[in-house]
Amino acid sequence: MNNIFVYLEIEEGKVADVSLELLTKGRSLAKELNCKLEALAIGSKLKTVSAQVFPYGVDKLHLFDDKRLAPYTTLPHTSILVKLFKTEEPQICLMGATIIGRDLGPRVSSALGSGLTADCTSLEIGDHEDRKQNKTYENLLYQIRPAFGGNIVAWIVNPDHRPQMATVREGVMKKEIFNSAHEGELIEYNVDDYVSEEDFAVTVIERHIEKSKVNIKGAPIIISGGYGVGSRENFDLLFELASVIGGEVGASRAAVDAGYADHDRQIGQTGVTVRPKLYIACGISGQIQHIAGMQESSIIVSINNDKSAPINSIADYIITGDIEKVVPKMIKYYKQNTK
Repeated sequence: MNNIFVYLEIEEGKVADVSLELLTKGRSLAKELNCKLEALAIGSKLKTVSAQVFPYGVDKLHLFDDKRLAPYTTLPHTSILVKLFKTEEPQICLMGATIIGRDLGPRVSSALGSGLTADCTSLEIGDHEDRKQNKTYENLLYQIRPAFGGNIVAWIVNPDHRPQMATVREGVMKKEIFNSAHEGELIEYNVDDYVSEEDFAVTVIERHIEKSKVNIKGAPIIISGGYGVGSRENFDLLFELASVIGGEVGASRAAVDAGYADHDRQIGQTGVTVRPKLYIACGISGQIQHIAGMQESSIIVSINNDKSAPINSIADYIITGDIEKVVPKMIKYYKQNTK
């Protein structure tokens, strides 16, 4: 009871990266709170899930294995979580800010009256003082995310209701093995004890999944363009530089909204979160929504004609100049040095 739960997203028996990232964060939070880390797997053919998650420090794995539970549908998964949480009374529940998490999280939090913070970029444990009620709360989950269009960073707490629920975007947290030899407790459930026949009213007859052709998240080098690039044609320079140095092209939301780049290349709070070895930001001002998606890059290079651009404050190297002049020179000299 009062432990940390992570809902696992599973596709064809494989646990999603976002869930493994949340287990890594959950392990550190559990250590700080001196409680256990528990994971919840719901689906079909889940025999390999325990081997996938126990190395991340999971103390208990709650397993609901039934062919009717995959692929994901809203009602049975909601019923399982609500009934299980009423029994187990977790203090924290973490989910991925994915299509599934954004559907499931609000339903569960509404049923339990617990509240939920969506699209968090950071999670911390801390105390909170309510001066109006003259109360001090200890060891609350600070659910941190950009708000009001990215103009502020909101620190949200849920003092009185449990579980404290949050969804977190993929790539925001690091994914790290806790102990490859770690083994937790496996608890298997009878699904019929938690789900009614009415919950299976919706059946998935046919399912089509189109995977993105762009692998921005896994790219070691990213050349990213913002509104300052100026046009879709100028983005061709970024693609040329990417092909020369073996990178991938990303974009800010402003560039995508302007039609300079496709949405599957968007990096930031409303796009993909990345951690490349080298991130070259071209014509990007550095709004907080974008910085949230790339600030963990090992080396950041900013190319901008504005010396006071906010992104320069986190850049390791700053090149002041126009994209049309700087990028062709980078391509030219890189080719010369690699001959």
